[in-house]
Amino acid sequence: MALSGYYPNLDDNKDLWAVQRTKIDKATKNDVVFIGASRVLFDIQLNEWEKETGKKPIQLASVGSTPLPIFNDIVENTEFAGTVVVGVTPPLFFSTTFLMAVPWKREQFRVDHYFKRTYAQRLNHALSIPLQQNLVLMSTSEEEWTSNIDLKTLLKNIKIGNRQPKGMPPFYQFDDITLERNTEMTQRTVNDTAFANTIKKVWRFYGSTSPPPEKDATMSFFLKDAKAFTERGGNLILLRCPSSGGARMGENMGFPRVDFWNDLVKQANVKAYHFEDYEQFKNLECPELSHLSVKDARYFTTELAKIMIADGAITNQKIN
Repeated sequence: MALSGYYPNLDDNKDLWAVQRTKIDKATKNDVVFIGASRVLFDIQLNEWEKETGKKPIQLASVGSTPLPIFNDIVENTEFAGTVVVGVTPPLFFSTTFLMAVPWKREQFRVDHYFKRTYAQRLNHALSIPLQQNLVLMSTSEEEWTSNIDLKTLLKNIKIGNRQPKGMPPFYQFDDITLERNTEMTQRTVNDTAFANTIKKVWRFYGSTSPPPEKDATMSFFLKDAKAFTERGGNLILLRCPSSGGARMGENMGFPRVDFWNDLVKQANVKAYHFEDYEQFKNLECPELSHLSVKDARYFTTELAKIMIADGAITNQKIN
């Protein structure tokens, strides 16, 4: 039961991510792994994918991060030769290869934890799940959400008179997540325009403070791993999930499709799917400009799977 707008919800932390990462070590040629930023996390619905393809995918996308470190981990530290779908959110994919930059560090932190985690940490995570699922916990998330109710977060966001907290606007959690990391946008984000506007303010903040892209460095890093992965028999797919409104306008200006997406697809020479190329996706609207509602995410996932099957990019294992 919700209390003052809060309700039990899993923390999408390094431990939850690591549990899914373990699946790659036993994954087969028939498995599909999704990596990328939060658009892949929100827009790909695991149950809908399984209904269309006969196989539930492994979800390893992470919010606010570049997919390059995890793809590098898959290439260098596993023998996986199934399908990897790489979500391309231009401001993050082309952001950086600097190890201490936030988009890289956030993902690398999870990769490193997977290899270094102790048995005690694994046990602590397992024991925490029933508590997370049944209690509203007064703890600070690894991520930059500011809707937590720990004392540090509450003090950080106190507003007195005209005084405003410094830095980015308040960033409220707007997702629900399962143990398999299936992520859905909350209905509040869809129905409450004022709440959705608080998320839009955060995107505008990031857009106005982000450094220029490092296209050459990120392309070079990714293409090296792409070559190694496909040469060992892996199936690599690029995916551009929907964005709308001001977010899409900003991406068009800062990351013109012809210079970034088209060039990436050409040089990688793999199957690629951009939402603007399909009539059924062109008019999808993101409530907070960058992610799909649950209803639209389910539709997007279902239609995308059908498109990929028809295109021969993936196989329908229900009939194999």
